Amino acid sequence: MISVHRLTKRYGRAVAVEELSFDVAPGAVTGFLGPNGSGKSTTMRMIMGLDAPDAGQALIGGRPYAELTWPLREVGALLEARTYHPGRSAHQHLSALAAGGGIPRARVGEVLETVGLSEVAHRRAGTFSLGMSQRLGIAGALLGDPGVLLFDEPVNGLDPEGVRWIRDLMKSLAAEGRTVLVSSHLISEMALTAEHLVVIGQGRLLADTTVAELTADGGSLEEAFFRLTSGSAAYRGTNVTPPTSASSSPRRTR
Repeated sequence: MISVHRLTKRYGRAVAVEELSFDVAPGAVTGFLGPNGSGKSTTMRMIMGLDAPDAGQALIGGRPYAELTWPLREVGALLEARTYHPGRSAHQHLSALAAGGGIPRARVGEVLETVGLSEVAHRRAGTFSLGMSQRLGIAGALLGDPGVLLFDEPVNGLDPEGVRWIRDLMKSLAAEGRTVLVSSHLISEMALTAEHLVVIGQGRLLADTTVAELTADGGSLEEAFFRLTSGSAAYRGTNVTPPTSASSSPRRTR
């Protein structure tokens, strides 16, 4: 379980995230959506303890990331593709992570097989394409067999076959009872991957709902997303659609 409560982050006078609250439950893929600059990556970095919030808190299994005893065994994340030494091989990179996290060395070969990098395991990672780098990052996230996983734009650089593989992987991880939070700018892909959605705009929560609820009017998820985020500059709240009158009431499901 990931719990975000009134999370706020400012950079000077600019507000990146403002009093953002939501939960990510296990057993379903939760899509994290919002326009560019809406605060998705900043939020994920705060969940992972990489950025300190100015207010509020982000908890993983009821604890901040910094208080986890064995972080790699409890939460895995792909936040940036190329977070490895370019002179190391994929196998060396993952072996170093395993050693630092108290993870059996046998897991290295297992996750390389899972992400389809076994044949290039001993090649210098600096020669990898963006798609291969994404796969290596996913291998690192899976290394400790964690129950909580965060992926920031995981399909970047992947070909159609790779995108489909990511989609199936996310669903299978959730089906195992894991907590899976995935951000993406590909709305059509989220329509095929996610069951639940958290949508933000300008750092504020716009919707915390299911894909089915958001598209209940028969339109596409893309249409619902643009309708929802078009008013995010002035709109604060958790409605599926911005209120048009004083009688409008919030609509939120979980």
